[in-house]
Amino acid sequence: MPNSASTVASALALIERGADELLKREELAERLASGRPLRIKAGFDPTAPDLHLGHTVLLNKLRVFQDLGHEVVFLIGDFTGMIGDPSGKNVTRKPLDREQVLANARTYADQVYKVLDPERTVVRFNSEWFGSMSAADMIRLAGQHTVARMLERDDFAKRYAAQQPIAIHEFLYPLVQGYDSVALQADVELGGTDQKFNLLMGRGLQEHHGQKPQVVLTMPLLEGLDGVQKMSKSLGNYIGIDEPAIDIVTKAMKIGDALMWKWIDLLSFQISVDEAAAARRAIGAGELNPRDLKLRLAHELAARFHGEAAADEAVAGWNAAVRGEGDTRLLPLQEVAVPGEGLRIAAALTAAGLTPSNSEANRKLRERAVRIDGEVVEDAQRVLLPGFQGLLQVGKRTFARVLLVST
Repeated sequence: MPNSASTVASALALIERGADELLKREELAERLASGRPLRIKAGFDPTAPDLHLGHTVLLNKLRVFQDLGHEVVFLIGDFTGMIGDPSGKNVTRKPLDREQVLANARTYADQVYKVLDPERTVVRFNSEWFGSMSAADMIRLAGQHTVARMLERDDFAKRYAAQQPIAIHEFLYPLVQGYDSVALQADVELGGTDQKFNLLMGRGLQEHHGQKPQVVLTMPLLEGLDGVQKMSKSLGNYIGIDEPAIDIVTKAMKIGDALMWKWIDLLSFQISVDEAAAARRAIGAGELNPRDLKLRLAHELAARFHGEAAADEAVAGWNAAVRGEGDTRLLPLQEVAVPGEGLRIAAALTAAGLTPSNSEANRKLRERAVRIDGEVVEDAQRVLLPGFQGLLQVGKRTFARVLLVST
């Protein structure tokens, strides 16, 4: 049964929230109006074993489509992962071997159901069709586009102009990703803004094969904890979805107030557009502390991946450590291995992951920014022995409840 105009408009509003670009909107409206469940595709190359919040921007939007009654194809690029996506890269990406790709793919499949509805999710691997494709088939696919067209792509154009090498196999990547849409007969494909060229390639190849071209929805890239760079494990500015609830809360509370709004748009299911707008007005008028809204977001993220009870405990622990409201024993106990003679406080902070180096720890000690169980540490020579248990804190928002154990 076709959907009414108001139902389609409501669906489009949910789909477009936080999105960068929708190509083409009228095509999506027409397909939504048909009442037919659509096939929504997003591809993930298993280049690293763990998913982080940056990956969930697409997963969240896929869940929106699922909640609207559509089928999601979570495509694991076990074949394309061995090529290496050149999107946004200024050097040739090192391909992964088959064992690495499959190991990472297994962890992806385990993690996505923390966001996606298993009943409306189909997990596919693009080696299903590319594994049986002959060399002649690949040559025919490569004949669908010219080198000149490939060089229209921004990252290729920049590398070519800078006389940086571009490997021939990198030109294959957009074609291979585009052909995935042909194989799956996708109605809609999602990707980051850096994927637009590849997504449009899918439209073109579908038309070439007599299919109705897919709608393309691009999502912004999520800046990480530094507020500048795209969230990335290699940059250390990420929050992994498998991290403990307290780590998710602690890290989320460190983002800047300006970035908070983008995180709400891209990551929250509970804070609606209207509620976010009202909160922005209240913060501007001094009626709401941005910390409280950020804490609500942090709780939502922790609950999504670990459940309400773990999120409640994490927020209570954060309040106890940062605001002095509650019992810090609510925080999980982290075991830190130390020598039998113990460690000086600077080395203990580094061993606990609270400072990147002993020199940085000593700088924080000189600034009187280090506390043990709420008390400022004055003596930089203080040694913590095996068996020590307590709250180590650097500044207000970096802390851990630790137990030192002898190596």
